Amino acid sequence: MKTQQITNPFALMMDPQAVLFAVEHSDRLQRLKRRVCRPLDKPMIPHALSEIEAFDQGIDEEVGQTVYGDTLAS
Repeated sequence: MKTQQITNPFALMMDPQAVLFAVEHSDRLQRLKRRVCRPLDKPMIPHALSEIEAFDQGIDEEVGQTVYGDTLAS
């Protein structure tokens, strides 16, 4: 009966406590190398977006904002 549960991919859904126990007591999982990855101090994306937005605003002010061919009143 045990071999049928192991070969059945849905057997893990039927007994989640057994899965957690197996994961917590697995020698192979405990031997894996672990490291903590932290994000960089400040992401560059907000800075790049603000430069693009400033560029777009400058062009919109020079030319006038148009949406689908209609000029918007400022």
